[in-house]
Formats: sequence, structure tokens, C-alpha cells
Amino acid sequence: MYRLQCVVVVLLYRLAFVLPRQNDAHVLHIGGIFPIMGQGGWQGGQACMPAAHMALEDVNKRKDLLPGYVLELHQNDSECEPGLGASVMYDLLYNQPQKLMLLAGCSTVCTTVAEAAKMWHLVVLCYGASSPALSDRNRFPTLFRTHPSATVHNPTRIKLMKKFGWSRVAILQQAEEVFISTVEDLEARCSEAGIEIITRQSFLSDPADAVRNLRRQDARIIVGLFYVVAARRVLCEVYNQKLYGKSYVWFFIGWYEDNWFEFRPKNEELNCTIDNMREAAEGHLTTEAIMWNQNKEERTISGMTIVDFQTRLDDILEVKYPDIKKKRYPEGYQEAPLAYDAVWAVALAFNKTMDRLHKYGKRLTEFNYNNKEIAGEIYSSINSTQFLGISGFVAFNSEGDRIALTQIEQVINGSYKQLGFYDTQADNLTWFDVEVWNGGKVPQDRTIIKRVLRTVSLPLFICMCSLSSIGIFVAIGLIIFNLWNKHRRVIQSSHPVCNTIMLIGIIVCLASIFLLGLDGNFVSPDSYPSVCQARAWLLTTGFTLSYGAMFSKVWRVHRLTTKAKSDPKVRTRKVEPWKLYSMVTGLLVVDFVILLVWQLQDPLQRKLEMFPSEQPTNSADDFKLSPELEHCESDHNNIWLGVMYGYKGLVLVFGLFLAYETRSLKVKQINDSRYVGMSIYNVVVLCLITAPVTMVIASQQDASYTFVALAIIFCCFLSMALIFVPKVIEVVRHPRDKAESKYNPDAGVSKEEEEKYQKLVTENEELQRLIAQKEEKIKLLKDRLAEREVPAGKSGIFLAPPPTITQDVHDEHV
Repeated sequence: MYRLQCVVVVLLYRLAFVLPRQNDAHVLHIGGIFPIMGQGGWQGGQACMPAAHMALEDVNKRKDLLPGYVLELHQNDSECEPGLGASVMYDLLYNQPQKLMLLAGCSTVCTTVAEAAKMWHLVVLCYGASSPALSDRNRFPTLFRTHPSATVHNPTRIKLMKKFGWSRVAILQQAEEVFISTVEDLEARCSEAGIEIITRQSFLSDPADAVRNLRRQDARIIVGLFYVVAARRVLCEVYNQKLYGKSYVWFFIGWYEDNWFEFRPKNEELNCTIDNMREAAEGHLTTEAIMWNQNKEERTISGMTIVDFQTRLDDILEVKYPDIKKKRYPEGYQEAPLAYDAVWAVALAFNKTMDRLHKYGKRLTEFNYNNKEIAGEIYSSINSTQFLGISGFVAFNSEGDRIALTQIEQVINGSYKQLGFYDTQADNLTWFDVEVWNGGKVPQDRTIIKRVLRTVSLPLFICMCSLSSIGIFVAIGLIIFNLWNKHRRVIQSSHPVCNTIMLIGIIVCLASIFLLGLDGNFVSPDSYPSVCQARAWLLTTGFTLSYGAMFSKVWRVHRLTTKAKSDPKVRTRKVEPWKLYSMVTGLLVVDFVILLVWQLQDPLQRKLEMFPSEQPTNSADDFKLSPELEHCESDHNNIWLGVMYGYKGLVLVFGLFLAYETRSLKVKQINDSRYVGMSIYNVVVLCLITAPVTMVIASQQDASYTFVALAIIFCCFLSMALIFVPKVIEVVRHPRDKAESKYNPDAGVSKEEEEKYQKLVTENEELQRLIAQKEEKIKLLKDRLAEREVPAGKSGIFLAPPPTITQDVHDEHV
């Protein structure tokens, strides 16, 4: 039906304007290829063909233009299909009359037509083709277009990205050559501008998967390149995937009709309502070459203003499209001025060609498809054509592309509002500052990841440090007590220097709690490795001093009791203090060697443990939190920990064994051995529990710090209590060094008793020596007696028995 109406319109036009002038004038024939009735792609011929006929009417009315000639347009529908477009072109060329030039629309059709037309030396003028590929002069040597190249949008997009600080964008495109070449140009320009393209998604008909991939890539600034039918599918999917709102910015093509997202053709099935489409479309940006003269009062070459042209075009289109009164325009309405100006450009080029040919005595009607000379004149004439048309100033560059400004628009409250213009040639952006962003600020080009350092809770740190400080002061007080009362036997017998070493170790261990809680709240990343090294040295040294002192005591007790079984005199010998100190020194030397090699070969560094991103609890800003936790680690951390834990573990287990072996022994030389053993039990158990548990909960900074700090504090306080509380009580209750056995059951006896005991021991040792001598003498006498009994028995002589042994010994003793 529509085709029949088009034919009727053409026939009426020819009857009214062409035929009256054909009686006394020549006709200049041009071919027209318009996409009208297709199902996909750009069907802009719906509005562009009536605009072209308007131009023919106006051109043929001008007496000063093409005198003696009229223009006649022979058109057909290509449906924006390149195959059908080629067929239409062949029909136009191989059927009379001879065509002087071709008009075409739709990039895919123009590509086919322009590539073939050079074989017939025909100039092709495209009114609706934006493919950047058409700018290739080697491939399309006779092509011109009043529609600016799609690449004119890319500098504008780059300019806007720089203006709003977007350096990370995504691209969604329909799999058509016009958009593929546009994307390639955009990628090159983004690379030059330092803008990252995070993903490039394409689709044929269903954009659902491509849009979902954009969400997975966290795309926020998205450039969409597709025809209007696909654009509605994309927008519906955008709504379904929630890829709109304050966190997203979409760039769409600006040559869609203004109400494209509200228009619902009957043959399009969308899973969205019109309200859904409006909601998803709100705030998106468009860039388009200016296709309408911005000065609405300015008279163009036709004598009309923009308002006059629009009124005439609306009246013509209203016959077929009555919804124009509701501002619902047919496809191609935005490009209608380009089709109108294309006919004027043809007329002006023919007029200039006729003038040039007249100098050589030739006529334009002499052109045929083999006439390169006239074809060259037509090419030169249109290449130099310039005029003020309905679409603005019309001129062509060396590639045959239209030179035009670009305008930027945004959908605000459901309708497009102009934001500014961009002059690509002069790199000049005119901005009106009327943009509106959902959320009140410019959207970000990515999810901002804010790195948050997980640190030990400050109240917890203060609490642990307070307990540690109390322990340090208690240890210092006990050191003073130990030195002040070192003459007391209860202190002397427990080896005060060894006790002082233990207390110094406890102070060092408690001081390490301060370092264990130091993190990013107090220490810079550059200083953190030093804190790591200090932790290792303090904790290792403190442990060795405190535990080593107790270990050396229990070791000496075990040695004394073991030797006493073979040598009873050992029990009375004094323990040489240097033997205790040498053992602690030996353990320290091993620690220093391990730590020194560790620090020099593979020092501890600040390593960050990354956690999954988290949504902020109380924030309207568009960002996520990326928790991080500091750890002290080296490159071969597990190896070094294995060495250190293995060495310390052996010492702990051996100390536990010695404590168990000496659990019920009392040794006068070390009067607090039982309490030392109890302390070792507690230290070993806590260490064996703390080490693996802290490795498991290392990612929980508060729990890990609390567990380690409390383990250290408990060990230190318990050791001080077990070893020093009995001594303090004894000294306080008996300030004059009287009997000290009530609160210190391992303590020695009084001084007088000690003297008596020593005297008895001396006498006992002397008696034991005498007994041993007499036993030796008895043995000799028994041997002699045995020798005498054997010869006397043989001779029959009876000998009187010798005196009894007991009597002999008694007489000798007396």
C-alpha cells in the first residue's frame, strides 16, 4: 500500500512540475535508492524520499539554476539490504534513461553502490551513510556524502570523556560494518587519549548476553553503536539488568528520532513497558552531527528557513504518518535535511559542470558511462560545491565527507536537551552547563575501590598495653626485690641472678606486646618492616631469657639427681652459677644466629592480605571497600618459621620432660625447683596451643592479637607468681631470716641446724671411710686363712683357730 502511495506521489509531482517543462527543456536524470520498507537497519527513506522530492520541486522552480534543464529522480526501495541495493542500482543503470548521478542511503547499501559505481564513472552522493569505511578514497573514489562520517562522533565522545574525567569505558556494538569501522576508529582515538576500553561486546540481534557481560566487567561508561531497532532491544535489556541510574552513563547515536525509546512498532516484541523504557533512557547522552541549521530565522539557498522546511515536510508526511502531530516522526526525519541538501548539491554541481562544458562546446546530456571527461567535471564540480542549506553549511573535504559540527544532547525528564556543540576542526567545545546527573554528581567510570586497612581495635590495644605495662612494673619491682634481698638464703638458694635474667626476659616479652599491636594506625608502610624485625628479635630474645633461665634450673636439678644415684657426694656440692648462665647464653647464641641469618638473607617485609570487596554499610556513594591486613612475612617465611618453631619446640618438649622427671624432687641447691617445673608446664602448654591457633586466625587481627597478647601476659604473670610470691611472703613474714619452710617447702634449714648437719655429714663420711678400710683388711685376712687351712690338713697337724674377725676389728679400733 505504501509503495502504491509513493508511486502516486511521484506521478502527481511529474504531472505538476516536470512534464510542463519537458516540452521545451532537456531532462537530467538521477537515480535514487531509499531504504523504506525493511525490517532492520536504518529505514530513513520514509522521511528522506519526500524531502528529496521537495528539493526537486524547489530546484526546478529556480530559473537561474540549470537553465533549460530539469532534474528528474528515479527511485526505488533498497530496504537497507546491500544485495537488494545492488539489484536496484543495476535496474537504474541498465534501464533508460541514462543516469548522471546516484543518490543512496544506508551505509551498507552505500558501500555496495559506491564500490560498484566507479566502474560506470558515476558519482554517488549519500544522504544517509555514516560508515567510516566510506572515507577510503582508494576504495570509493567517486563517493560524496551530505551525512557526516560516524567518526565525527568519536572526537566528541573523547572530548566528553576527558571533560568528565572518564578513563575507563566499554563498547556495545551491533555487528554491522558501519559500527565495526566506527569502533575501530574509537579504539584508536581512545588509545591516543589514554582511555582504557575494558570490553568490546557485539551482537547480531539479541543483545541480552552482551549486556550481561557489561555488568560482569563492571562497565559504567558505555558507548552504544546500533540501529534504532536494536537500540530499543538494548534499552529494554539495560532496564532488565539494571544497568542505568546514577552509576551508569550511556552514549547512544544521536540520529535516532527524539521519541525512539517511547515508540513501539507492532512488529517489535519487547519485554518492557514504555515507562520502563523511559526510566532506562533517562540521563543518557547522544552525539550527532548537526543535521538542522541552528539559526532558525536564517534564509537558506532555497529561500526557506528551518521553520518553513519543517512545516512543509510535516504537511507532506502527515498524509502517511498522522502521529506527527503527536511528535512521533517516521524514521529518517532527522536526516531529511541531508536528503534535501543532497539534491541541491547535485543541482549546483550540474549547473557548474554545464558552465565548464559550455566552454568546450559540450553538453551535460552527452554523458555516458564511458565518458571519463564529463565524469571528471562532475566530480570536480561537486567537490567544490559549497552553500548554506537546511542542514547548515554544506561542504566536502578531500575524502568526500561532510564537514559539520557535532551537538551533544541528554535525555532530561524524558526529552532531549541540548548540552553543547563541538567543532572538531577547531577543537572547540561550547558547553551550556545544563546537564543533569542522577544522584547530583558526575558518575564514576568504575566502582571506586577504597583500600581499608584492617587494624587492631584501639580500645583492645590500650587494654593489652595496660596489662603489659602492669606486668613490666611488677617485673621491675621483683628485680629490685631480688637484688635487695640477695643475701637472704631463700633468695640465694634460688640463684638470684638467674631469676633476674628470667625477669628481664619477661619484661622483654611484655614489651613485645606493644610492637605486636603496632600497625597502620601508628606506623607508616616504610617503617613497618623495622617493626617486624623488632617483633621477631624482642619476642625470641625475651622467650629465651625467661624460659631459658627456668630451663637451666630444671636441667641442673635433673643432672644433680641423676648423678647422685652413682655419686652420693653430688647432693652436697654447690651448683656453679656459671653452668646455669652458660646454658642461657647457649640458647641465646642459637637465637641470634638464626635471626641474623634470617634478617640478612630473607628479611621480614610488609605483606598485605587482600579480602573480597565489601559494600559500605552507611554510605550513598558508589564505592566498595577493599579490606587489607598487614602481615610480617618474608619470601620463604614458612621455612624460617619451621626452623624457629622446630628449635623452640624441641626446647619446650625437653623442658616439659625434665619438669616431669623432677616433679617430686627437692634439691637444697635450687630451692624453687618445683615452682620452676610448674611454670614450665604452663609455658609449654600455652605455647603449643598459641602457635597453631594464631596461624589459623591470622586473618582476624583482633582475635589474633588478643590471643597472643593474653598468652604472653598469662605466662609472664603466672611464672612471676609461682617463683616469686613464696619468696616475697617468706621475706615479709620473716624479715630476720628465721625458718623459711612454711611458705617455701623447698627452702633449707636454719643456720644452727645447718652447722650441725654439716658436722654430722663430715663424721659420717669419716666413718664410711674407716669401714671401707676395715672391710678391705677383712678380705685380706680371709685370704690368708684360706691359704693356711690347705697345707695343715694334709700333714694331720691340727692348728688352733685364729681369733674371730669381729674381735680383731674391735681390738684394732680400740
